[in-house]
Amino acid sequence: MSLPESLTGPPIAHRGLWRGGTRPENSLSAFDAACAAGYGIELDVRLTADGEAVVYHDDSLERLTAESGLVEERTLDELKAITLLGGDHQTIPSLSQALQVIAGRSLVLVELKTPPCQEGLLEAQVAELLTDYDGPNAVLGFNAAALGWLARRHPAIPRGLNLDAAPGPDELTLAEPDFLSINQKLSQISEVQFWRTQTTPVIAWTVRSLDEWARLAGLVDNVVFEGFSP
Repeated sequence: MSLPESLTGPPIAHRGLWRGGTRPENSLSAFDAACAAGYGIELDVRLTADGEAVVYHDDSLERLTAESGLVEERTLDELKAITLLGGDHQTIPSLSQALQVIAGRSLVLVELKTPPCQEGLLEAQVAELLTDYDGPNAVLGFNAAALGWLARRHPAIPRGLNLDAAPGPDELTLAEPDFLSINQKLSQISEVQFWRTQTTPVIAWTVRSLDEWARLAGLVDNVVFEGFSP
């Protein structure tokens, strides 16, 4: 397994290069805009009721659509028919659709929204799509067991562990991460800088201003950003 060179630059657009009122987050138009601007892309995936991978961050539909209820209770076709708020008639995309639009133009970081004790279902769908995808890609997530599942069955797919706090040794052992994706507040802790000396790339999220980006210089290897242009 080798990490994509683009993992450490250019900056990565959080849920695509979205803009309120123009391009919704995690939409095909946001992904296309990120590619056109030369940025990498982070996107979120969940499992549908019929076992497919859909691009959507929240577990419920209320914040981003006029619908209600859980994403996991809808089929892929039902979700693809739902319009996203805050843009020009964009609908919820499948992961397959997103990869077709990106088409190898930018790095794709696929964040797994895997609930506890459901590891393997979403991961199998994502692995199938990424194995056939011709372009730089990696997966990441907070669920260490989900990353471990991929490490055992699809070791060629690069894996990043999301961290909101310093991990325990068991978490790292379970996930077997190839890189770390950290809350930017962790950038100066000694553990992070130690991992970087061990050639483990570190990405910080979510950067929302040029000032925040400047403060991370020399502390991390790349950033996930939103709301401004680096």
